[in-house]
Amino acid sequence: MTIAEQVATIAKNARQASIALARLSTTIKNEMLLKMAEALEVGSASLIAENTKDLAAGKEKGLSDAMLDRLMLDAKRIKGMADALREVAGLPDPVGEITKMSKRPNGIMVGKMRIPLGVIGIVYESRPNVTADAAALCLKSGNAVVLRGGSEAIHSNRAIAAILQGVMKELGIPEAALSLIPFTEREGVLEMLKQEELIDLIIPRGGESLIRFVVENSRIPVIKHYKGVCHLFVDASADFEMATRIIINAKTQRPGVCNALETLLIHKDVAATFIPDFARTLGDLQVELRGDEQFRKYAPQTKLATEEDWAAEYLELILACRVVDDMDAAIDHINQYGSLHSEVIVTSDYANAQRFIREVNSSCVLVNASTRFNDGGQLGLGAEIGISTTKLHSFGPMGLEDLTTTKFIVYGDGQVRL
Repeated sequence: MTIAEQVATIAKNARQASIALARLSTTIKNEMLLKMAEALEVGSASLIAENTKDLAAGKEKGLSDAMLDRLMLDAKRIKGMADALREVAGLPDPVGEITKMSKRPNGIMVGKMRIPLGVIGIVYESRPNVTADAAALCLKSGNAVVLRGGSEAIHSNRAIAAILQGVMKELGIPEAALSLIPFTEREGVLEMLKQEELIDLIIPRGGESLIRFVVENSRIPVIKHYKGVCHLFVDASADFEMATRIIINAKTQRPGVCNALETLLIHKDVAATFIPDFARTLGDLQVELRGDEQFRKYAPQTKLATEEDWAAEYLELILACRVVDDMDAAIDHINQYGSLHSEVIVTSDYANAQRFIREVNSSCVLVNASTRFNDGGQLGLGAEIGISTTKLHSFGPMGLEDLTTTKFIVYGDGQVRL
């Protein structure tokens, strides 16, 4: 068969399997995930052997050390994958939940029931653990999943998928509910993105270029975030020690992630007192500061920021810094340059905190806390499939509930419409 025919067959089989999967009880789904976790640990040696092939090929292709590190599997990381499956098994099952039940004047009862989306396609890069994580979240929420990982991890992804499918076969669950596109040609992705009658949602996980490629070529709705240009505004009433502590955490704990801080906005009334000590502290931590002219008045060693810096997602130890006249100016800056990801205000003024929360429309708005909390595990969702900066149908970290939708349900005792 051609690649197009193979992908269409995979999607058709996944659609059929999704019907059976949606009927599974929570008990069976949890048993499946726990057995999958055990199987990954038992198969650790074989997974590492397959991963070694990917690492060798990656070195030949000249992948960076950072990319090779993301690609690498060892016993500790495999245990991490298994523990993530156990965590998902322990999460509440959203499927079947009934909400908003109310009685109409004619006596009928109207409510909503939470149901799976159907078939979810995941397009992702490099990290083999996504194969297990994405599969677990989709299966627990009653969805079939079609996975297409990066070519650099093909051996690892095939091996992980095979182990998980083996458990499904053992339990009598259709293996097609967890499908992996087994070839690396880009045509496989393009054909997958054409299956609008069979796949209900596409979720890309990776860099901005991958996400834009998926969005530009998909006939299927896409949940996405292109990048995380996250801001922190130091209000005139801010506690300086608190602000510095939060900035250090948001910028330096893991600078290469999407919820790391990229731009700092400082109220002009506190610029002269806050900036000098702050700039020295961040400099000692090897953070490169890029400031506007006002910022550089108080930290002249700072590199001059350009227009490009305000929209930059650095993903490294660089921080753009700007002095603003007031909260209006801070919010205007965020609206112009932000990516709807994570924004913080550090303030002691309750009214200012409430206004910032109301008027800033990013997926997570925080008061006196680090941007690093915009994460499924930190917000109480458990594992997440990714972070959405689109407002339909999900906004922010996506947990199990975000992989479902609702249908109306109606109970009557013979009513007819007049």
